Amino acid sequence: MSTDTLSGTGGAAAEEARLAAVHRYRILDTPPDDAFDRLAALAALVFETPMAAITIVDEDRIWFKARQGLPAGPRQIHRDAGLCGEAILQDGPYIVTDATGDERAARDPLVHGEPGVRFYAAVPLTTSDGHRLGTINVLDTAPRTAAGKQLRALRDLAAVVVDELDLRVSALSTVTRERRMRRELEAEKQRLETLSSALQRSLLPPLLPRVPGLELAACYHSASCDRVGGDFYDAFPMEGGRLGFFLGDVCGKGAEAAALTSLTRYTLRAAATYHPDPVSVLTNLNTVLLQEQQPDEPRYCTVQFGLLTPDGDGFDLVLAAGGHPPAQLVRAGGRVEALHPPNGSLVGIFPHPTITAVRARLEPGDGLLLHSDGLTESYVFADDAPAGREMFGDERLTALARSLAGLPAATMIDVVDEVVHRLGRGMNDDTAVLAITVPPPGGRAQDGRSNTLSRAVTWNR
Repeated sequence: MSTDTLSGTGGAAAEEARLAAVHRYRILDTPPDDAFDRLAALAALVFETPMAAITIVDEDRIWFKARQGLPAGPRQIHRDAGLCGEAILQDGPYIVTDATGDERAARDPLVHGEPGVRFYAAVPLTTSDGHRLGTINVLDTAPRTAAGKQLRALRDLAAVVVDELDLRVSALSTVTRERRMRRELEAEKQRLETLSSALQRSLLPPLLPRVPGLELAACYHSASCDRVGGDFYDAFPMEGGRLGFFLGDVCGKGAEAAALTSLTRYTLRAAATYHPDPVSVLTNLNTVLLQEQQPDEPRYCTVQFGLLTPDGDGFDLVLAAGGHPPAQLVRAGGRVEALHPPNGSLVGIFPHPTITAVRARLEPGDGLLLHSDGLTESYVFADDAPAGREMFGDERLTALARSLAGLPAATMIDVVDEVVHRLGRGMNDDTAVLAITVPPPGGRAQDGRSNTLSRAVTWNR
């Protein structure tokens, strides 16, 4: 299109806006499309012409989106040479009845070369905001005229072409938007995973203490990559070679559970410093949690608190519990005892809770295994089980504990790690496990180890 033509039809600014509309549709240089091919074929059928086309007029070319009956070859011609460049300047139909002596067709290669076009009729593809993207046109090798009803049909087909273009650009925009949202969601998910992991690490001890005559190891498995769980554990040395330790599970998930976990953990440590009796420690925790209660936000937990006191070549154990699953006392010979203080109520619910303790002795080679209910309430998938799955349960836990007899604490945790990893998608809650062992005669206690959110983590998505 010449500069003179541009200035006569609104100037360069109008053409710039039109080209912006063309590019907005992202249709140029796309592969052939059956929807547009059918519309071109329908136009030829309505006009009873051997040829039809749907074209898009770019800055310096006329590009064919669909061709019916035209010879194979390049899908574009120069804009100044083609008739479509002039047709988009009209509001209505643009008709050349006989191109032989028509100056408008003087340079059109389809007129002066194959297929020898003589008749051309086009209607512009006009968008809802008034931009003419290109044309739908019909062509014949013989001169002819166009009937009014045929031109009306061609206008209708032009509107259908624009509707199809609008539909395609809307779909592309939706796909682009969804892809962007997926990227943003994935980035946010990664951010939450990092934040969740960092917060979970801050709530659990990075290292367990070294206590003469004892071995300690622990692991923590999270059932979700984006939620901070409520399971917690800790162990700490006390005067006289004693060891205080606890493991529990607060209600809820997320930030509220994290805050309650932090409060519970530090309350237990502080209470044990002033009065290490396990029953008194849990009673103190109950009082603190009741003071933090909100009307619509219960704050409670299940927890075990134990105290190991050295005595000869072994340790005396006092273990108190509030609503928590029994600890497993694994004897060196393979016998397993479930340590479950009777009538232990949830901590943080009742003003006067029932909290009791049990006593036991750990001899050389014995071990103690504490766990949260995420282990026993996980699912094992089996073909012969009802609904194809069944809970891990207490029987499997006892069998697992029996297999750990005589092992160091770190090895016990390695075995538990492997079991939890095999459970995979059967885990639907976080799981914390703490192992404490008395080395056998001649054995040497190893450093404590805490597999917190490292190899021990299984993300069940």
